[in-house]
Formats: sequence, C-alpha cells, structure tokens
Amino acid sequence: MPPHPVIQAIIDFSAGAIGGTACVLSGQPFDTTKVKMQTFPTMYRGFIHCFISNLRQVGVRGLYKGTTPALIANISENAVLFLSYGLCQDAIRFVSRMEKGAGLSDIQKASAGSLASIFSAMAICPTELVKCRLQAMHEMEVSGKITIGQRSTVWTVVKTVLKTAGPLGFYQGLTSTIVREIPGYFCFFGAYELCRSTFAQYMGTEKDGIGILPLMFRGGFGGACLWLVVYPIDCVKSRIQVYSLTGRQQGFMKTFMSIIRTEGFTALYSGLTPTMIRTFPANGALFLAYEWSRKFMMETVGS
Repeated sequence: MPPHPVIQAIIDFSAGAIGGTACVLSGQPFDTTKVKMQTFPTMYRGFIHCFISNLRQVGVRGLYKGTTPALIANISENAVLFLSYGLCQDAIRFVSRMEKGAGLSDIQKASAGSLASIFSAMAICPTELVKCRLQAMHEMEVSGKITIGQRSTVWTVVKTVLKTAGPLGFYQGLTSTIVREIPGYFCFFGAYELCRSTFAQYMGTEKDGIGILPLMFRGGFGGACLWLVVYPIDCVKSRIQVYSLTGRQQGFMKTFMSIIRTEGFTALYSGLTPTMIRTFPANGALFLAYEWSRKFMMETVGS
C-alpha cells in the first residue's frame, strides 16, 4: 500500500535534499571553474589553465568558494524539483486520463520533469545568484569591475544585492533560469528514464534492481544531456547574475546578442569542459543519494 500523499511528498522532498547535498560536495570545484570561465572567457586559455591558476592564487578553499549558497541552492532546487516531479507525474496522469499510480512512459516522465523545473527555478535563482557572484569575485577584482580587497562572504553579497536592487534583485537572471530549466530537465529526466529502461531490459531485471554503477551512470548521462542542450543559456544566466553587481542591468536577449557580437558564438560554451567532467560524479552522486534515501524512507514507512 502506497504511503499517504503528504508522507510521500515529505519523502520526495527529503530525498531530493539529500541528493542535492551529495551533488554539491562531489562537484563544487568544477562548478566554480565553470562559472569563472563563463563570466571571464578571455582571462583563461582553457579548463586546466583556469583550474591550476585558481589553485595557485586562492588555494583549494577558493575552488570551494560559494559552497554555502551552492548547498542551499542545490538542496532547495532538488528538494523542490523531486517533490514537484512526483506531483507533476500525477498531473500528467490526470491530463492523460490515467488511473492514479499508473505507470508513465519515459516521455511522460520527461514532461513531468520539465514542468517540475519551473518550480525549482523559483527556488534556485536567488541562491545561485549569490553563488555565482562569490565564485567570480576574484576575476571581478582583477578586471577592475569592483574595488580590490572587498570582503566577499555570503552575507556581504546578500547585503549588496538588498542595498542596490532590493529583494527582487535576487531574481536577476530568473528568465534565463526558467528558459534553461524547462528544456534542460526534459532532457535530464528523459535521458535518465530512457537509460534506466535500457539497462533493465538489457540486464533482464526490474528498473529498481540494476545496481549502483548503472544507477550512477544514468544520473551522469542525464546530466550530460541536460548541459549539452542548455549550456549557452546557462552562460547567459551567469553573465547576467555576475555583471549585475556592476550595475549593468541587461535582459536575456541583450546579453545573448552582446556575447555573440563581441566575443563570438564559441564564448557561449566557455567552461563546458569542467561542466562535462563534473556531471558524471556530481549527478551520479545526486541520483545515488536520492534513490537510496528514498528507498530507505519508503521501506521504513511501509514497515
């Protein structure tokens, strides 16, 4: 017998939060490198140069800059995402006139994930703005866009946003976040579920019993598909959120066209290498933690 809908929602929310924590702890240095290369593409020759330069200049702690807001962002995003994912699956069943609890196709699950991403975008935008600004603070100082020696902590960034733009300032880049999330999570959940079905069929077992390595590979494969599709949008989002610190208020299309005109189309893919390296351990850890914690809680409630 399935648990009460409220209990199920709490389980999905909690498992998503645990997955988000695992995702950040396993992939933060690569995410920091990605944001630096997105916002200052001409400052570094490539991923290795960026990674080693920052390791020398700011140390290992510098590569984990923005971990606190990243944890808050990923915990809130994945908690809301997986909670909404379950609810959106019910919405897909309702629209498709299916019985409650009926199995969905991989495409229907991808659609549910895409719909759920709208809610997660609202949760992640403020914390991701703080994270991106912290990650790019060193480059902002070096390039002269802000005063050298400014103390950069989560609280100082929050105070700056509130002082210069008010509470709504935390939602700079929201449009590009939503534009990124909707197609991105369709690919993310679609690739994850398709990979899951393929493994189960190949191994001749149930979807839930294919093992740890295939589970982590599915998460990494889903993440790789997401980033390949939405990376240019994410690059624009990072630019908007970081450069708004200097008072340059530009929308999504203006920023997008400005990058293409002044830096070329390839600038939109700056930082793709660390992102693709990060996606397998980070998203593998995300789904491993999510699936295991969810299974444990479901079994605990059912016993």
